[in-house]
Amino acid sequence: MSRYKPSKHSSILEITGSKSDLLAGKRIVIGMTGSVAVLEIVNLARLLMRNDAEIFVVMSSAAMELIQPDLVEWAVGNPVITKLTGQIEHVHLCGQHPDKADLLLIAPSTANTIGKIAQGIDDTPVTTFATTAFGTGIPIAIVPAMHGTMYDNPMVVKNIKQLKEAGVTFIGPRIEEGKAKIAKNEEILETIIGILTVNDLAKKKVVVTAGPTRIWLDDVRYISNPSTGKMGIEIALEAVNRGADVTLILGPTNLPVYNSNIKIEVIETPQDIKKVIEKQKKIDVFISAAAIGDYQPEKQKGKIPSKQESLVLKLKPTPKIIEYVKQKFPKARIVGFKAEVDATKNELIEKAQKSLENYQIELVVANFLDKPDQGFASTTNEVILVSKKGKPRKLPLTSKRIIAKKIIDEIVVLI
Repeated sequence: MSRYKPSKHSSILEITGSKSDLLAGKRIVIGMTGSVAVLEIVNLARLLMRNDAEIFVVMSSAAMELIQPDLVEWAVGNPVITKLTGQIEHVHLCGQHPDKADLLLIAPSTANTIGKIAQGIDDTPVTTFATTAFGTGIPIAIVPAMHGTMYDNPMVVKNIKQLKEAGVTFIGPRIEEGKAKIAKNEEILETIIGILTVNDLAKKKVVVTAGPTRIWLDDVRYISNPSTGKMGIEIALEAVNRGADVTLILGPTNLPVYNSNIKIEVIETPQDIKKVIEKQKKIDVFISAAAIGDYQPEKQKGKIPSKQESLVLKLKPTPKIIEYVKQKFPKARIVGFKAEVDATKNELIEKAQKSLENYQIELVVANFLDKPDQGFASTTNEVILVSKKGKPRKLPLTSKRIIAKKIIDEIVVLI
């Protein structure tokens, strides 16, 4: 058995799990190679740690010419492996060992490293780790970063195809300014969560609505709300990471969605949502997280004159999307949202229970919009899960990403 036993470091104690526990108990080895994008990996490692992963790093000699191992050790809190010794570090972390890692992440990866791994060559510490991980069956993810002409080289294309067929996950790159740039850290994080999460929604079609809608008064004015779509986006990310086929129906927002496996349908009005649903051939789970306008006027052509003494708008209820989904997909499990202001906890629960009864759905996520750090435009939320089974369950104030995980946990029990 290897004697390689990293010691605890203040970096581990200070930041591990400070953002979430989405990677709790996971051990990730990052293989750093000689791309200038290696400078981005310190921040990536810290992001993974903040989501509760433990990080180990192995560096090639080319990587060490660009960034000092001491800096990397400070960042991750574990000794950095720069050469293989009698402690057989590659076996300890990527072999059949009780302390083996859950994932080998090669980030950034040069074309040279991709070619060596594809051909089974292990003449650097990083490629030796890859060879060992293949033999053990540990998941491998590669984050390419190189010049665009190198990425388009037919031999590189062939090597990437060969590695994908062998089960390697490729993350990115972003093609910008003639370069195959390293993927965004948030995209890498979401992909890793997906690799290391149980696929309990495999083969399920999940449709999520998110963000605001616009109710047009005339050709230049509309009624809307401050929703950013953050909650629905986080739910979509959690669902796709758990193996679901996800379509995200997304209203006007500036927020990015860091997972290319999510099918995004950009919409503007409630009628647009219905059109997207009409195109779906199957829905197993429908999550109505969008802030859909409840009332709408008859849109007037042109522009309503701006110098009138007063203006009276006649509004009629917007047809309920949930009702349409139930009609078209009667077997779908449906999750609704109920948001209120100036209400007590009991009043909020009562309104959520009425929604359960009126729409005959499985779950309602209820929350306040007038509490600090909750509701629209916040990164955190506090909600009450109200379902047909069991008592209402309060989820204390936490990140919307964690709330999304708890909501999907509840859905998995229902399907």
